[in-house]
Amino acid sequence: MAVIDPVVNGRVADFIRGAVQSIFDSRFDWTPDAESILVLMREGGMSPEQERRFLPYFDLFVEQARQGEVSGFSPRVDDETFVDYPPKFDLDALLTPPSSPDAQKDLFDGTGPRTESERALIDQLIAATKLYDSSEAIQELFAFTVRLREFAPFNAMLLHIQKPGLTHAATAHDWWHRFGRVPKKSARPLLVLRMKGPVDFVFDVQDTEGKDLPIDAFSFPTFGNLSDNRFAEFMRAVGKEKIDLVPLDAGDGQAGWIRLLARAKNDKGKNVYQLAYNRNHAAPTRFVTVAHELAHLYLGHLGADNGRRVPDRRNTPHALMEVEAEMAAYLVAMRNGLTPRSESYLSNYKGAFEDLNLYAVTRTANAVETAMGISAQKLWNEKA
Repeated sequence: MAVIDPVVNGRVADFIRGAVQSIFDSRFDWTPDAESILVLMREGGMSPEQERRFLPYFDLFVEQARQGEVSGFSPRVDDETFVDYPPKFDLDALLTPPSSPDAQKDLFDGTGPRTESERALIDQLIAATKLYDSSEAIQELFAFTVRLREFAPFNAMLLHIQKPGLTHAATAHDWWHRFGRVPKKSARPLLVLRMKGPVDFVFDVQDTEGKDLPIDAFSFPTFGNLSDNRFAEFMRAVGKEKIDLVPLDAGDGQAGWIRLLARAKNDKGKNVYQLAYNRNHAAPTRFVTVAHELAHLYLGHLGADNGRRVPDRRNTPHALMEVEAEMAAYLVAMRNGLTPRSESYLSNYKGAFEDLNLYAVTRTANAVETAMGISAQKLWNEKA
């Protein structure tokens, strides 16, 4: 597996910009003839081993150029490497990371005088986050670590700290060469430790684009068209219902949650809630998430809410709660042109279907639509 070193990648990118400006008119699409750069480099003395190390960076730069994500051609790069023929360059120096191997000891290889102090520093950083100060949080971390078997356990913990709910991650090189995908423009990389080296950058599946992935690669797939602007309209309606909306920066495996913030001061008032949804999901998936979390509210799973005429059903078994909420969200989504893959989610709660309260589900679906500003009465008036 090739590793993209961020410092080397910056050097190589400048090097290739110079090559492009010396050989092509960089205002136009030069990528179909990008191979000519390699031809010149071979004629200039690039060895097969150097080419093997250079290609991952070259391929990444060319693909990003194809995607319109490469900048810096204007003003021109001050690089005369390709003015001479054949070109002269020191590729070994270009591809060598800035630190010497002795300065890049693996943080956990058990050697070196600073190992214990480094471990103590990491322990201190983990303690400072206060993320793992309960048994529930530790269980979640362990479950996350088990799912991400392609990463070492400590790296899985680092990824969990940076992006809980992450399901698939890989380097930019691996995304391109194994899946035909590249990081989106301005995608934020995640940091992991490299064996016998400093760090690597990896990208969440949600931060990549390119060839389609199997639908099973996603945790909450939803089919249908829904624009971000239309979703924002729904959220403005929800925000008027004493519900604080929180867009989460989370991985694909985390959809959202809802919690009670404050009880109403009188029997006729409405409680105040906080609802979070994964901002990295596509708009159709975000819609279903919000509908699901609102359904928990209107089903009474958070307790009584007299102002909304919601009964107290906190004693409902957890599995039945999830079935009820997902069924209500499914109804709302289908009635609005979206098709969630609810069966994959509900397969975890098969035993709860026999106790499903259809009256509560349909009543809740109506309340969710009303809260999102898409009640049946409004739809009827729009069609009239």
